Amino acid sequence: MSKTSTVNDTRVEWNAINWRKLEKRVYKLQKRIYQASSRGDVKAVRRLQKMLMRSWSARCLAVRRVTQDNQGKKTAGVDGVKSLTPKQRVALTGKLKLGSKVSPTRRVWIDKPGKDEKRPLGIPTMYDRALQSLVKMALEPEWEAKFEPNSYGFRPGRSCQDATEAIFNAIKQKPKYVLDADIAKCFDRIDHKRLLEKLKTFPTMRRQIKAWLKAGVMEGFELFPTSKGTPQGGTISPLLANIALHGMEYRIKEYAETLKGVRQINRQNLSLIRYADDFVILHQDITVVQRCKEIISEWLNDMGLELKPSKTRLAHTLNSYGQEQPGFNFLGFNIQQFNVGKCHSKQGFKTIITPSKKSIKVHYEQIAKVIDSHKSVKQEVLIQHLNPIIRGWSNYYASVVSKVAYSYIDNLMYFKLMFWANYRHPNKGKKWVANKYWHRIGNANWVFCSMKNGEILAQLLNHSATPIVRHVKVKGNASPYDGNLIYWSSRMGKNPEMPTRVAKLLKAQKGKCPHCGLHFRSEDVMEVDHIIPKSKGGRDEYKNLQLLHRHCHDEKTRLDGSLVGTNDKAQVTEEPDDGKLSRPVLKTSRRGDSPA
Repeated sequence: MSKTSTVNDTRVEWNAINWRKLEKRVYKLQKRIYQASSRGDVKAVRRLQKMLMRSWSARCLAVRRVTQDNQGKKTAGVDGVKSLTPKQRVALTGKLKLGSKVSPTRRVWIDKPGKDEKRPLGIPTMYDRALQSLVKMALEPEWEAKFEPNSYGFRPGRSCQDATEAIFNAIKQKPKYVLDADIAKCFDRIDHKRLLEKLKTFPTMRRQIKAWLKAGVMEGFELFPTSKGTPQGGTISPLLANIALHGMEYRIKEYAETLKGVRQINRQNLSLIRYADDFVILHQDITVVQRCKEIISEWLNDMGLELKPSKTRLAHTLNSYGQEQPGFNFLGFNIQQFNVGKCHSKQGFKTIITPSKKSIKVHYEQIAKVIDSHKSVKQEVLIQHLNPIIRGWSNYYASVVSKVAYSYIDNLMYFKLMFWANYRHPNKGKKWVANKYWHRIGNANWVFCSMKNGEILAQLLNHSATPIVRHVKVKGNASPYDGNLIYWSSRMGKNPEMPTRVAKLLKAQKGKCPHCGLHFRSEDVMEVDHIIPKSKGGRDEYKNLQLLHRHCHDEKTRLDGSLVGTNDKAQVTEEPDDGKLSRPVLKTSRRGDSPA
């Protein structure tokens, strides 16, 4: 019997499952699927995908993802099922099977940020969501090995910041013309036949995905058929959309190779960078960019798609082009170049990326809406509502030139909060109001916080307090399924095959050994070291831990006179810990012992 399945599924206590162990098992299978897909072994890919979907571990993780982890876990489909009990979750894991009957999705309309329009979502039933999550686990590693290097949307280990950094790298040496384009109603218009042909999966999987695409949409008590598109709201929909759009970058590269009379370096400078259905094409020759627009339009027509005229524009990163101003907006960022002279830059210009004016406006409107709708609540309650909004927006733009935008919003927010405070106390003076809601904390004046008997109950975050840290772009074809534990633990701070403590230290140290300053490599032996040894009063907490090469650790130990055996080696030999700070189960060594 396979190690990944069990016959007594229903006897398992949901809350007693060792999730770390299950994640490790599933990750190993996904890694094997990725490797088989990379070498073009289709037979091995299909065999491993079937093994994964029969796996009890994968089914448990799929159910946990849709019933506990996902944001829409309490949103019901047409069957009205939501918020499953642990016993119901265990029962659901035993029912997941390809070829099941599919229920229609429930139509829900949500607001588009900063617009009066609404976006339709199709919410599948809880069973279909769990099965889609299971299918995604099997399909994603196969396609991660195929996807283009400059595709960043809805992919594990990739982000909007990676796409922005790719654009920066493409234009930092030379100004370029840009085609800033958006695909009209991409999710709603994808041709089902062409998508299924592109999938090239085995028959049972193909029939299941086709059934989801053709399931129909229920709005109220009326059922509408779906002859095209993938419903937004389904777990597998973003992956299917990426598969449908796969090939755009390769098509542009094919065109680049056909350019005659153009130097090789100029052909290589033609770039297409895509995030889901938003993409840009960059080149220093306007005729090349215009021809690329025609080529992409033809390519999209084959998938039943077209460019959205209102969101498609030709511009230049440094100079005005026609009626268009320099620069462009992409994923909420404004990307523009400015002349600065040779004394400030070798090229005579600088590339500046900032939050777009539209993004700043939408964010402030969201803050103002929260303040206006909480005029009667306590100060600490208002702060609890505002802090997540401020933290999320600030972190999103923390890798670009955002300090001016941060200060601008903080200033607007101060006047809005002052109006909120004065509204609550119409018979009090402004000085009294200010002393009640704003305080001095340390060296900071005018801190909006709630205090009682000198103790801070809640403190409002400032945008400008967010440090600006340059984002390091993901490597071209790197994927979390490629097995590079050091690289992905350093980037993400987690990996199923890496102990939690080691992964967090790798991310905090940016993959470097603090003793020698060199990057860790996959073949290196790493050890967790106490900066202040326990024998000298050091505590077993993250701020007192660091990850060192074994030889660096030995050298440090020789210098400070502490014992090697009091620290852990980072090579996993048994199941890793549950993510707490307690000591991981690792091989350890003492001076004189042979390597474990």
